[in-house]
Amino acid sequence: MHLGRSMALLIGASILASACSTTTSAPPSTDAGGSRDTSGSPAGGVTASALPAAGSPSARAKLSAADLQGRWWTWAASSVSDSNPVSDQDGHLCAKGQSGGIWFLAGSFGGAVNRTCTVPAGVPVAFPLVNQFGEAGDCKEFMASARGSAVLDGRALESQRYDATAVQISAVDGNPLTEGGGRLRTQACGLWVQLDPPAPGSHTLSIRGSSGSFAVSADYKLQVAAG
Repeated sequence: MHLGRSMALLIGASILASACSTTTSAPPSTDAGGSRDTSGSPAGGVTASALPAAGSPSARAKLSAADLQGRWWTWAASSVSDSNPVSDQDGHLCAKGQSGGIWFLAGSFGGAVNRTCTVPAGVPVAFPLVNQFGEAGDCKEFMASARGSAVLDGRALESQRYDATAVQISAVDGNPLTEGGGRLRTQACGLWVQLDPPAPGSHTLSIRGSSGSFAVSADYKLQVAAG
């Protein structure tokens, strides 16, 4: 993810709605792959057995651009800096704040991370390749050079491009993504992947994303528990 210059603000609305009661104007733009600065920064392959067949009973409807991005940013902003899953280097915070029937993964605040993560069976997975929140103009500039890819078990995954989308984010004080706690209305954008529940067993996932000089590299070893 990427963070940046002054603007209206941006990760999982339902997770922390009860924790934040005030509405604030947005701080610097932030990106979801994983970095933050004060200048306006932003934050796969699947084997046949890794995902359910199209149209199978286990296939799930995908979240809308607003719901997905609002919920993800709320999730990311629901933990303080020293225990935030976006800052996590090895995956020990992978389960932090997970809720709402979908399992979120994070990139980083820039640079490379290698994580091991246990994912419950039967739960869809979603993550950004690279993302940001802020004003519409920030998103337009960010998305102009946004690139990314994801590979699950050696096979490329399809990603979705979301340009500036109105979202609401709930954040806690001390999180590394926003300038304080509360409910924030902002514009979010990025390249996103939504997966149906992976099959039980071990999987490898590589996430790559960039926009301008900002770049994210996250490698996951996913262990999906048996149902």
